[in-house]
Amino acid sequence: MDLSKTEITPTCAGYPLIEVQDLFKRFGEIVALDGISFTIEKGELFGYLGPNGAGKTTTISILTGLARQDSGSIRISGLDCTRNPKKAQNLIGVVPDESNLYPELSGFDNLCFCASLYGMPKNERRTRAFELLETFGLADAGRRKFAGYSKGMKRKLTIAAGIIHDPSILFLDEPTTGIDVSSARQIRKLIADLHHAGKTIFLTTHYIEEAERLCDRIAFIVKGKIVKISTMANLLQPEQEKKVMLITSTNSTTGLCTKLRIAFPYLEFQSVSDYEIRIESDKTISIGPLVRFIEEQGGEVTEARRIRPSLEDVFVRVTGIELDLMTKEKEKGGSNP
Repeated sequence: MDLSKTEITPTCAGYPLIEVQDLFKRFGEIVALDGISFTIEKGELFGYLGPNGAGKTTTISILTGLARQDSGSIRISGLDCTRNPKKAQNLIGVVPDESNLYPELSGFDNLCFCASLYGMPKNERRTRAFELLETFGLADAGRRKFAGYSKGMKRKLTIAAGIIHDPSILFLDEPTTGIDVSSARQIRKLIADLHHAGKTIFLTTHYIEEAERLCDRIAFIVKGKIVKISTMANLLQPEQEKKVMLITSTNSTTGLCTKLRIAFPYLEFQSVSDYEIRIESDKTISIGPLVRFIEEQGGEVTEARRIRPSLEDVFVRVTGIELDLMTKEKEKGGSNP
């Protein structure tokens, strides 16, 4: 890939806190990472989006020292971590996609144990553990065994464990996957609060809306290659210049898109459900002729509304991957190299 054509200009002032150049990783015959390069600025919330198996978790594993790249260079906070990935260990916190805490320990004891791994003195780690339990709304559950926590509570404690030593950089791997809506909302707020407090965050997610809400800049990765990196504003601008309508009918719209394309060749049509059609154009869409045509075909239009293009539209256009398919693959629990 020609990275000279990829926008990697950081959005935050200061020096690049993370610099990755030509990272390559193979597992047998499978190329997990195919020469990826990017930088992340101090204080930036960097989103890393891609389908199941794209290489998101492999990237985090290499950057955090849990795996070794086959080739390529890594610098974290100015330290060359290419040959010694543990060199920057005290600067980073990691929240894996599956909890790595101990089920037989209480929430408090889990946090204290994690703090001890970073060499924190006993009094300091106890104070920090109590502080994080309070901040994350887990004070009442602090003495309960981790095994008895709900999925949302487990996720919050895992994030707390990842920042127990107050790292400069936090790696979050699919932090809201598999938890209820209320817990996911709380975790997104925690992530936003950490970002506003100055933490540099590397976030992998398959929830496009989550990335759109939280991130400063985003990279799309597909089959081990980064296909696009840019700021949220620059990613959305071309889409927001388009006119998009959603038409809803009481009758099935099956087969109707083909007829509409023939009748209105200057418009783009997409069936988004059995009863909804998406219409896109670079110019203003005249809804009257469309409604009349649909009614002539036996349909009955109940709603026609303009919709705001989103990061989902950008993702689908850039990667060619339908978002609902990506989400279903992840929720089935497939592998994610």
